Amino acid sequence: MQTMKLGEVTISRVIEIDRSSFPTASMLPDSQADVIAGHHRWLKPHFFDERTGDLASRIQTYVVRTPRHTILIDTGVGNDKARSGAPAWNMRTGSYLDDLAAVGVTPAHVDFVVCTHLHVDHVGWNTRWKDGRWVPTFPNAKYVIAGAEWEFWKYENESGKEESGCIADSVVPVVEAGQAVLVDSDFKIGEHLRFEPWVGHTPGHVCVRLTTSDGNAIFSGDLMHRTVQVAEPQWSSRFCYDPAQARVTRRAFVERHADSGTLILAGHFPRAGYIVRENGGHRFTPAE
Repeated sequence: MQTMKLGEVTISRVIEIDRSSFPTASMLPDSQADVIAGHHRWLKPHFFDERTGDLASRIQTYVVRTPRHTILIDTGVGNDKARSGAPAWNMRTGSYLDDLAAVGVTPAHVDFVVCTHLHVDHVGWNTRWKDGRWVPTFPNAKYVIAGAEWEFWKYENESGKEESGCIADSVVPVVEAGQAVLVDSDFKIGEHLRFEPWVGHTPGHVCVRLTTSDGNAIFSGDLMHRTVQVAEPQWSSRFCYDPAQARVTRRAFVERHADSGTLILAGHFPRAGYIVRENGGHRFTPAE
């Protein structure tokens, strides 16, 4: 997906990192290799990475352009940030801003930055290093964050429990600059986008529903990390704050959207697509 159109809205994607730093067996600790292999008939080739011999994953930003606004949904890992959790994330010098420009967006163009949640690989480009400090990357944007999510991570940061450092360098500077908008978990952004609470991965995790004149889509954040979770929603990720609640939430999401025609744009899936029912279960089929 480079750019696609849905009614009066265009959706592009900027891929910051084109593969996972964590093998599926590590990312989904309850997963079983033989069960995954049983799904290869639909996982391959679109959702499989032959380079790694594993399920494909991306770290990416969705760029949503409505007739009135330019909106970024999640901002990846970022550059110049100390990230000991994964070598590919640590002190990056990636081409994200150039890649954003390639789809026609400069930092000054962005009206809203939407955070589905505040994990390290979703907030990194909220800020950049300039003149010896972290400053908001998008100077004219409002950064829209669910209040419940911010309150949780604010406490974790202040009590020393947030180990990655991303709240201190990627979220607090935005709040201090007065650009953060802390909202309820059903907040509307213009006439096309609204938050929906789908919690479990983090306490305030939201998805973002897009409504257009020619169909609907939903940006599902980290409700699912690997495409196989559409078929196996009981497998929570290693990073889920409440794995049991995440399982319940994921099952409900899959059931609600199966055969609905709603386009699913997940935070880490390599392609957009649709959830469909098949033989008493579910699978994911690509939209492109």
